[in-house]
Amino acid sequence: MNQEDFQSRPILELREKIQPEIVELIRQQRLNRLCEGTCFRKISTRRRQDKFWYCRLSPNHKVLHYGDLEENPQGEVPHDSLQEKLPVADIKAVVTGKECPHMKEKGALKQNKEVLELAFSLLYESDEYLNFIAPDKHEYCVWTDGLNALLGKEMTSDLTKSDMDTLLSMEMKLRLLDLENIQIPEAPPPIPKEPSSYDFVYDCN
Repeated sequence: MNQEDFQSRPILELREKIQPEIVELIRQQRLNRLCEGTCFRKISTRRRQDKFWYCRLSPNHKVLHYGDLEENPQGEVPHDSLQEKLPVADIKAVVTGKECPHMKEKGALKQNKEVLELAFSLLYESDEYLNFIAPDKHEYCVWTDGLNALLGKEMTSDLTKSDMDTLLSMEMKLRLLDLENIQIPEAPPPIPKEPSSYDFVYDCN
C-alpha cells in the first residue's frame, strides 16, 4: 500500500481503534519488567567504591521492595531478601532530572549531564523521596514508564514512542494483509432498506 492509502479515513479509524490495545501491551510489558527488578548503583561523592541496591515490584503491583546489596547480583533478587518496602498507594509523584532531590545537592552529580539524564525520584508521604540513578537510558525509560503506569499516568518516554510506532505498524500490516491490491473505499457501502415485513419463516428440518 502506498502512503496515500495509509492516510485514508478507514485506515486512520482502524489505527485509532488498535492504539489502546498497543498501549495496554506496552504497559503490561513495563510492569512485568518492574516485577523482575533492577540493580541500581549508589553514586556518592565521598566514597569511590561501588555500592549497589536492588528494587522490584511485587507480583500484585502493590508494593516496591528494595534494599542494599554488597555486590552486583547475577539474576533476580528474591523479595524476602530486600529489607525495605514502599506501598504503591503511598507514592505521590515521579520526578526526573533536575527536579530530583539528589540532583539538587552540591557536588559532582549536578555537573554530570549523563547522570542527570538517568535520574528519577519517587515522592511519598510529605517530603520523603526514594532516589534512583538508572544504569542506562533503556532502564530509565522502562522504570519511569512503569511507575507512571502504576500511578495511572501516561507513559511518555522515547522508548514508548518507538515501541508504539513499531507495534502499531506491525499490527496494521497484519490486519491489512488480506486487502493487498484491493482498493479501500472512502465511505462505507450503503445500508439496504428495511424489509416490509419481519415475519420470516425458518424451516429447521
